Order: sequence, then C-alpha cells, then structure tokens
Amino acid sequence: MKKVMFVCKKNSRRSQMAEGFAKTLGEGKIAVSSSGLDKSQVDPMTVEAMSEVGIDISNQTSKPLSDFNPEDYDAVISLCGCGVNLPEDWLVREVFEDWQLQDPEGESMEVYRTVRAQVKERVEKLIADLT
Repeated sequence: MKKVMFVCKKNSRRSQMAEGFAKTLGEGKIAVSSSGLDKSQVDPMTVEAMSEVGIDISNQTSKPLSDFNPEDYDAVISLCGCGVNLPEDWLVREVFEDWQLQDPEGESMEVYRTVRAQVKERVEKLIADLT
C-alpha cells in the first residue's frame, strides 16, 4: 500500500480536504497523512465544506511537516506551490506533484466548494495512478 503525504503552508484547508478525500476514497488502497510547513489549525469552513459532501474531517488536526520522516512516504503532494520550500528529502520520493490550488482563506463558501471539487478530482486521479 502506497503512503501519501499532502503538504501545504498551514495544513488548514487544501491539504485537509485532500486528506479527507484520500482517506475516504482511497480506504484500503493508500495510507494518508497531511501536514504543513507551519502548524496551524483546521479551518472551520473547510470542515463545513467537507461535511456538505458527507466527509467528516472534524477530528483531523494540523501537523507540522517536521513531525514526519520523508522516507516513510512514496508520494508527496504539495497543494499550494510550496514545493520550492520543501526540504530536498521530500522532493525525491517516488511521486512528487505540486498542484498549486487556490487558497480559499477569507473567501466565500462558494470558493471553498470550487477548491473542494478540484481537490477531489485530483485525489481520485492520484488514487487511480497509485493503485
């Protein structure tokens, strides 16, 4: 089973959505974690946006990338264009992708929904590619 790390700046919105979708859609197929370059907190609007599609991420927490070991992961996905700021060891995994999705922070729920749809589509493709 492939292990996937989703990483973002704060691990509060996009990477949390990706973790929620990957755990739900990839259950039994991939193992999933998410983290941020900086630890923050999960955005309540992100929790709400995910609950709209039947995925409960209210128990997910924001975690710093420094808590994880890159050798434990097969795939690393940056969601914010922060790949340039990642330590080298994270960039040389079997799969590295930088999705560069819009940060919905401070935007309307409609923007959260748009980003959520983009994250879901990419997570579905990632699961298919890895399994």
